[in-house]
Amino acid sequence: MSTLPIADEQVGVDVDFHDVRRVFPGTVALDGLNLHIPGGQLLALLGPSGCGKTTALRLLAGFDSPDAGTIAVGGRDVRGLPPNQRDMGMVFQAYSLFPTMTARDNVGFGLRMRRHDSGKRSARATELLELVGLSDHVDKYPHQLSGGQQQRVALARALAIRPRVLLLDEPLSALDAKVREQLRDEIRRLQVELGVTTLFVTHDQEEALSMADQVGVMRAGRLEQIAAPQRLYDEPATAFVATFVGTMNRLEAIMVDGSSVRIGDQTLPIRGASPGGAGTPVEVLVRPEALRIRPDVEGVWEVFVATFRGATTRLQLRRGEESASADVPSEVASSYPPGARCSISLPDGPALVAPPQPSAP
Repeated sequence: MSTLPIADEQVGVDVDFHDVRRVFPGTVALDGLNLHIPGGQLLALLGPSGCGKTTALRLLAGFDSPDAGTIAVGGRDVRGLPPNQRDMGMVFQAYSLFPTMTARDNVGFGLRMRRHDSGKRSARATELLELVGLSDHVDKYPHQLSGGQQQRVALARALAIRPRVLLLDEPLSALDAKVREQLRDEIRRLQVELGVTTLFVTHDQEEALSMADQVGVMRAGRLEQIAAPQRLYDEPATAFVATFVGTMNRLEAIMVDGSSVRIGDQTLPIRGASPGGAGTPVEVLVRPEALRIRPDVEGVWEVFVATFRGATTRLQLRRGEESASADVPSEVASSYPPGARCSISLPDGPALVAPPQPSAP
């Protein structure tokens, strides 16, 4: 497989949303979105269904228009430009290949619409199909290709026009897990090689965290937080981000005052705004891998499930109606058989706290 860049020297362009608002009947899809994608970076928008991430992508592509605000590409406001004048490549969840065209002709279709001669179209398509690992499949039709191969053709087609911006709308969700993992690595490799600014919309945390330079978490039309993947995971700005990205324990605690919280035998400073004054019930949010655990015959926590996960084993703990997860190295997991008693503690340093979640009816 070729690993050489196939585009001319290409510098990614900045993309900027400024106070973008989009309202549908009964729904505020985007509520003053401000978003900056530095040139050449891949930004993933992550969030639950209906949060506005796909609306943002459609506005950038030109398939819809904002009710307010501006969208700029390379410093130029693109509002009012039709999609075919925005120089953007797009890959959808559905492959949308032409069934009566070969892989080569599918990839060259955009160049054909731009009136490139057949020789240049064929050469460019062949080059791109080699780049995505399909050099042996250039003359096959879509029905002769697997799902992963069809999505590679769709990706090559999006890149054929040398887009200034690449838009990926949940392109991997229809694939099985193994193919999805392989293709996300392939997309990231190509994006880095070509330096194309990319907006990737997904509901899959693992995809977002593993592929993106930055991840923006959306909720109800607004950005809750945008940060590099590790910072987003380690330092979530809000309780919503903390619980939406990765697994998060919510442990019962009590506020000591407006700046510290008491959980078990520990008193810790809090991070962010206080949810209440002294005596306020709260929950402390902590990752399973950060939760400290030790065998303790007098401990108030009990192990009830141990799940092997390779290098680590996840222990499911309970204390009355309260539950928690803790990750321990697998080589010491035998110290925590089901029924074992243990104690837990939190890392030193500021704790993220949130109001208690309402009980299920």
